[in-house]
Amino acid sequence: MSQPAPRPQRHRSSPRLFARGSFLESSRVAGILRAETTGGMLLITGAVIAIVWANTPWVDAYTGLRDYTVGPEALDLHLSLGTWAADGLLAIFFFVAGLELKREFVAGDLRDPRRAALPVVAAVGGMALPALVYVAVNLGGHGGLGGWAIPTATDIAFAVAILAVISTHLPAGLRTFLLTLAVVDDLLAITIIALFYTSELHLDFLALAVLPIALFGFLVQRRVHRGWLLIPLAVVAWALVHESGVHATVAGVALAFTVPVRRQDGQEGAGLAEHLEHLVRPVSAAVAVPVFAFFAAGVTVGGLDGLVTSLEDRVALGIVLGLVVGKTLGIAGSTWLLARFTRADLDDELSWVDVIGMAMLAGIGFTVSLLIGELAFGAGSAREDHVKVGVLVGSLLATLLAAVVLRARNRVYRRICELEEVDSDADGVPDVYEHDGEGRPGTA
Repeated sequence: MSQPAPRPQRHRSSPRLFARGSFLESSRVAGILRAETTGGMLLITGAVIAIVWANTPWVDAYTGLRDYTVGPEALDLHLSLGTWAADGLLAIFFFVAGLELKREFVAGDLRDPRRAALPVVAAVGGMALPALVYVAVNLGGHGGLGGWAIPTATDIAFAVAILAVISTHLPAGLRTFLLTLAVVDDLLAITIIALFYTSELHLDFLALAVLPIALFGFLVQRRVHRGWLLIPLAVVAWALVHESGVHATVAGVALAFTVPVRRQDGQEGAGLAEHLEHLVRPVSAAVAVPVFAFFAAGVTVGGLDGLVTSLEDRVALGIVLGLVVGKTLGIAGSTWLLARFTRADLDDELSWVDVIGMAMLAGIGFTVSLLIGELAFGAGSAREDHVKVGVLVGSLLATLLAAVVLRARNRVYRRICELEEVDSDADGVPDVYEHDGEGRPGTA
């Protein structure tokens, strides 16, 4: 069977947006997204079980399980299972996100500022505009402005699970963009949580937390990665950050940033950050995030009337519009501005429709949106239920819109993916990574 011919290449004097990058980086990203797809399926399953259970006559059993408290009271850690999931398990999620972010900017393709500019600018735009849309809807003194950050998040696991469900083949450039956008988004989200959703700050506990984090960093810098040493230090650091009043998930990012990316011998290959990421990511994707989704997503809607009532709250409406409209305009608009002011072109095979489709997909803001909603309005409050409805409806609408756009382009994506797999000389590296469109050597 003959391979599809590539489209004619444009002149490459200007930088390209959504270029596929190196073969090693593209392979690594593909592997991560395969793992996230499995985790995303489990996340969706956990959320669906919670929503169905919360809308049955047995809802009291669900809320009783979610609110069941365990843990040592003497350490102020006698917490509900829902809180353990939000504060404890999501720290694992943010640890993985921190490892991925550090690796991207130290050893990945994004160490090049020109390649880093696109996902960073898109992530900032994709968080700023949803927040502005939410604020515009909630102006007027209804007490909802505290939730301005809820629609700013992107859930990468949910997004890639949707890609798997709709059977869409994304080219390497778009896959890399989606992952790095979500990683930068996670960093900005945890920064927002630390700065704006810390109601009480105890500096003594925060100062004490520096000690186990520093010791953790000292050990990993010496390439010590024994679990019996690192895990207790991580738990102590988490507990002290929790007691400080800063959201405990911040500890996960702080610990991740201490882990070295490059190998000690200076050779190419996986460093300790990538090694720990491979060990911890399955725990995050298969346990931490799905369990959090199970405890966080359960909301009693009350039928169509209850759904309408929830969406009449400006908080829920602002979340929906922020995720669907704000994310799309923020990411696509900031990407267009970057192209305009840097004279960059889209990669040859792609169009602005693809950018809009990816921006819509980024409107799936499930996990971190639910977390911020709980922090903004308090667990168990009536308004928190409206937040859950807003996040669920907004994420569902973003899913449907993205599915329509991306499925319509799937024939183009399949052609590009087939081209990216051609290896004429059978050396294990596809031809597109060895030569660019003008016959020059590429980056393998």
